[in-house]
Amino acid sequence: MPSSKKVNSSGIEIPPVVSADDVAQAEATCSRPGEYPFTRGVYPDMYRGRLWTMRQYAGFGTAAETNQRFKYLLERGQTGLSVAFDLATQIGYDSDHPMAQGEVGRTGVAIDSLHDMELLFDGIPLDKASTSMTINSTAVVLLAMYIAVGKKQGVPTEQLMGTVQNDILKEFIARGTHIFPPQPSMRIITDIFAYARDHLPKYNTISISGYHIREAGSTAVQEVAFTLSVGIAYCEAALKAGLEIDQFAPRLSFFFAAHSDLFEEVAKFRAARTIWARTMKERFGAANEKSMLLRFHAQTGGSTLTAQQPENNIVRTTVQALAAALGGTQSLHTNSFDEALGLPTERAAEIALRTQQVLAYESGITGTADPLAGSYYMEYLTRELEQQALKIMDEIDRRGGAVRCVESGYYRDEIARAAYEYQKQIESGDRTVIGVNRFTTDQADIPNVLKVDPKLEKQQRDQLQKMKSERDNGRVRECLQRLRDDAVGADNVVYPVIEAVENYATVGEISDVFREVWGEYHEGN
Repeated sequence: MPSSKKVNSSGIEIPPVVSADDVAQAEATCSRPGEYPFTRGVYPDMYRGRLWTMRQYAGFGTAAETNQRFKYLLERGQTGLSVAFDLATQIGYDSDHPMAQGEVGRTGVAIDSLHDMELLFDGIPLDKASTSMTINSTAVVLLAMYIAVGKKQGVPTEQLMGTVQNDILKEFIARGTHIFPPQPSMRIITDIFAYARDHLPKYNTISISGYHIREAGSTAVQEVAFTLSVGIAYCEAALKAGLEIDQFAPRLSFFFAAHSDLFEEVAKFRAARTIWARTMKERFGAANEKSMLLRFHAQTGGSTLTAQQPENNIVRTTVQALAAALGGTQSLHTNSFDEALGLPTERAAEIALRTQQVLAYESGITGTADPLAGSYYMEYLTRELEQQALKIMDEIDRRGGAVRCVESGYYRDEIARAAYEYQKQIESGDRTVIGVNRFTTDQADIPNVLKVDPKLEKQQRDQLQKMKSERDNGRVRECLQRLRDDAVGADNVVYPVIEAVENYATVGEISDVFREVWGEYHEGN
């Protein structure tokens, strides 16, 4: 009997076998890695020249505690830093604000002022460390603090390396840690682009993030389409602000999820590179080849981790990390197996890092660029993903672009629909999740879970009050007034933010200036 129709998570039909005739029109096999449209990779020799950056995401408690975790991971072979900030820092409240109560240091490190940032990078030279900061609404403040720490270390701004996430549209779409309305939020981003053009030649000014869109429940096709449509919106905003495409586009970077369908994920990365290269060349007229490169960081799927049989997550993460590497990622974070239960312990974080190292040094996958190229199935999936993503992107354009789709709720509704369908498949048993709806056990095997000491919240607040009493508060008021004037006007706000943080103005104080000028955004505004 013929087998029933089978589709992947994006609804793409999976044929029982794919032949050469099915991929006769595919162009990917005609180009080489490092050649337009970069389907097979952004560099000619990929990992033979340089491995991906092993960048484990870390942050909890105080800056001093997180500094120790950074050093622990660096000693074990991590090659890049990635900072997780607590919720209060993400939404612009200091640790002593009533809204921060119970949240200080819980989901990431608490950063209130330059004093905390100095502790966070104590003993870590910023001219050698590449640092990614997962921060959006308050990205300009944390970037300014990073620049200020570099200056204190004697590192010229031009030598700083890393990435600031700075993707506010994704916050409106998938996460919700936005503060200001879309238009002033976009202004901050283009101001950062302009500042970076002149001062941060080695720093990625944005990480356009499909990861959180996927984690919210989108399909792989939606992840590509929604992310690239957001990237287009940032390009259009920067051009409207007077920048030229080749002045800022080479420093754009992306952030994608890596889930467990190995072939779909690899095809997703290949399709995304192709679409972005053609978009930059054909839609925006980019002449610099670097403007056409979709360079991306990948993280294994947090939403795929299970509290049941948590050791299974080590296997899931390995498959997902393999997909990211085969798909040509430039940087990778592997989740720890205990993260469905709490913050990762040191042991779990080390296993996650070792997973990357085994893939990089033992598996043989780094020997040649795009090793799955030419597979009939891979080329078929790449083509189908590309075509379906382009259809969605055309629909977003028809609706007025990414910002309009944020305001209308289009993204939210489409993601909710996809998430609902996915969950129905799990509950019906049509989609297997080992240990959850198949091969289950009654045994509760709960590993040790890292818990943040509640006393650290008081310690952080006391430290903040001490810093405020010792700084030059008159100078801080002057800096905040200059920032207010520039926010009301049209001058680039990055410069007064840097001046303010260098005088120890806090994340909350700077955010409050913007709140006063622009107001807060609530859905339905």
